[in-house]
Amino acid sequence: MSVLATEIEFELPKGYVDAEGTLHRAGVMRLATAADEIYPLKDPRVRNWPAYLVVLLLSRVVTRLGGLPEINPGVIEGLFSEDLAYLQDLYNRVNGLAPGTAAVECPHCGRGHEVEVPPLGG
Repeated sequence: MSVLATEIEFELPKGYVDAEGTLHRAGVMRLATAADEIYPLKDPRVRNWPAYLVVLLLSRVVTRLGGLPEINPGVIEGLFSEDLAYLQDLYNRVNGLAPGTAAVECPHCGRGHEVEVPPLGG
């Protein structure tokens, strides 16, 4: 019997700097639930600005970041762009939302490379 890992440790490339100037890089993200993906859609900030969805999603699934007592949308808003992109990519990978890749070989030159494979039905 295998055990499902529901939490993933990570380290931000740059790190979050809190109001006191403390740098927080190590954290934990849990797998997303259906509620994590559905409830933020009701939030007026998302209805008025769809790009804000990622902030709310990450504030729900990042359960620890350094010594911060809580993770809220304000913390996610304060991340450096590189760290936000890192967490978005991690979220997509751990929740099975990242596109797959396949190794292929060019029929003309014989060189191998990877290509993105869209999900079935996508």
